[in-house]
Amino acid sequence: MTIDRMTPGGAPMHNGWVVVVGGPQLIALDVDGTLLQTGSPVTERVTDAVRAAVAAGAHVVVTTGRTLLTTRPVLEQIGLIEGHALCSNGAVHIDVARGEPVTVQAFDPAPAVTALRALFPNMIFAVEKVGIGTWATGISPGEFSIGEYLLVDDGELSKEPTPRLNGWWPDGALEEMLRLLSSLQVPGASWVHGEFGPWLTVSRQGVSKGWALERLRTSLGIPRDATLAIGDGYNDREMLRWAGHSVAMANAPDEIRVLADEIADDVMDDGVAKVLERWFGA
Repeated sequence: MTIDRMTPGGAPMHNGWVVVVGGPQLIALDVDGTLLQTGSPVTERVTDAVRAAVAAGAHVVVTTGRTLLTTRPVLEQIGLIEGHALCSNGAVHIDVARGEPVTVQAFDPAPAVTALRALFPNMIFAVEKVGIGTWATGISPGEFSIGEYLLVDDGELSKEPTPRLNGWWPDGALEEMLRLLSSLQVPGASWVHGEFGPWLTVSRQGVSKGWALERLRTSLGIPRDATLAIGDGYNDREMLRWAGHSVAMANAPDEIRVLADEIADDVMDDGVAKVLERWFGA
């Protein structure tokens, strides 16, 4: 690819776009709101762009807040049959060829459940049972019907370590939830809220998409400046800060778009495909 000019900071440009010289070698792609619109399949154009990147030798890593079970169908849709995927916001690292976890970064959910129950008496909790399903204290909107879904009480929910604890506050407002959470401190755990409604996800302290991607980048021996990340959510903050070149979707919140080097078109307009096609187009 011919380089037309340089940005003031020294990054090469082509046709007005920032480029990674030689093309990205490690590509991290969020799922919901990025690869696909939640509830819809990945489009043919996005699928073709992802497969072209893989055929060119790039490591395409689906990096999502989804569980292992709900990530597998996405991997199948886009034709990823080997390599790596990072689920549960980086807490579960999948060997794609086997469809099984390589590592699981679990934590004790009991302290978080106790602290959150004090703040939100009617909050519904759910924990991931990796490769099995979900244990929950109630039914939350938008739950995926993949794997076992077992209703339990707080004590049973908290009996075993988990990579991910979700909380949904029925009839609550996101703004009020964030105000109440501002004073929350749970040793050994950290949390991120969702974009739509009063949702939060609790993980082991320090575990994030960016953290997991850096471990993978190091193990693969890929230079930081050959990395690309595309996302749209609050759980993508660390991933976008990590990447050598970061792209936020047009449908991302303002707080996320300002973190990125570039804004892609909306997920409904195949934004991911248009970015990847700059290097891996026909």
